[in-house]
Amino acid sequence: MTASGARSLVSPATHREHEFVEVAGAWIAEKRLDCHVVVEGTNQHATIDGAPMRRSPVDEQRSPGLREDEVFLMNSTSGTTGLPKLVRQTMNRWYAFHRLAVDAGELRADDVFMSVIPTPFGFGLWTGHFTPTLLGAPCVVMERFSAKEMIETIERLGVTVLSAVSTQFVMMLAEPALADHDMTSLRVLFTGGEAVPRERAARFEDETGAAVLQFFGSNETGALSATRLSDPAERRHTTAGRVIPEMKVRLFDDDGIDVTTSGGPGQPGCRGPVTCHGYHGDEEANAELVRPDGWMLMGDIVEIDDEGYLRVVGRKSDFIIRGGKNISASAVESAVLGVPRVSIVGVVAAPSAIYGERVCAYVVLDDDRSISLEEICDDLQARGITKETWPEFLVVVDELPVASGGKVAKASLREDAAARVVSGELVT
Repeated sequence: MTASGARSLVSPATHREHEFVEVAGAWIAEKRLDCHVVVEGTNQHATIDGAPMRRSPVDEQRSPGLREDEVFLMNSTSGTTGLPKLVRQTMNRWYAFHRLAVDAGELRADDVFMSVIPTPFGFGLWTGHFTPTLLGAPCVVMERFSAKEMIETIERLGVTVLSAVSTQFVMMLAEPALADHDMTSLRVLFTGGEAVPRERAARFEDETGAAVLQFFGSNETGALSATRLSDPAERRHTTAGRVIPEMKVRLFDDDGIDVTTSGGPGQPGCRGPVTCHGYHGDEEANAELVRPDGWMLMGDIVEIDDEGYLRVVGRKSDFIIRGGKNISASAVESAVLGVPRVSIVGVVAAPSAIYGERVCAYVVLDDDRSISLEEICDDLQARGITKETWPEFLVVVDELPVASGGKVAKASLREDAAARVVSGELVT
């Protein structure tokens, strides 16, 4: 609210068992914001110091409306790596993205969608709001995510298209209720938002019969590549699909030199119809998002093969620097996810006085038994995985912290790892 300068806040009367007008009124009074709270279906309004908040003047003249290329919405980034930013959205980017989605998944008006991704973010916007609406298809939503409830609902309502981040569909596979429910209505799972584990994607297809598809992109850039129903399973499970020609994707090395012709690795940039209009009121962030020559950047490091398939090999900001060597957290996560009984994993840096940083893996198991770091490393060695992508510390937890966008909250894990080093639990 502060960053956007919004003048009105509209909400149902209660939000997760809280009286919204009380919560909003107290917060607005504390921040001394000049805005008005409207509670749906009532005449309640927030107050400051006991006095009703001032209404903004209303222009009775009918608005001429917005063009498709004008900003109609600002949505928030999920804030997994820092404070959320406001992304300026236009409708024409979502019309373009909708056409890509319909083509990739062969989507139809008689599909039944289910989007379990928080709806304010990019992935949630097109799966929960735009594409079902444009098709005229129903979309099932959940107030709070529960793998068990999701499984029950898919069977009960005959869901055909499911949209979930990787963590959510992995939780679905680990849920015992899956064995007792019929998932044969599903034909497509759209996933992404974070690394898609190969073994879990293959298992999902085996157990449900649905094809696993993904777009590679971000809230800001939209999609740079996509897998399609027509792609071979091996390509769908091991790559992020073919580059979308209209997005004019290029790869840049650490010095900003174009390395597209060699296939990378490099940081992807794009200029195409599904990019946003940048961040609202944050020129510093915009300077990092868009190069001076106009190419909008992603935070990942990728490779593109001779057939145009894109593969993510790491994140520019998600590396652990151990003794001067960069280790990709996503590469370690991918390796550890292949260990039997490991359901979900998040890998972060643990601070070290000697090495600077060392590799710490947080794992959730799919049973009640324990697992040791030695057992994990023995499995990685048996599969021929290089020691560079082995974890050095292991923390087994019941669940991983999740940010508002549905992804693993890496910042919380890094704070926990640092606290464990200070307490002596992790000796680095």
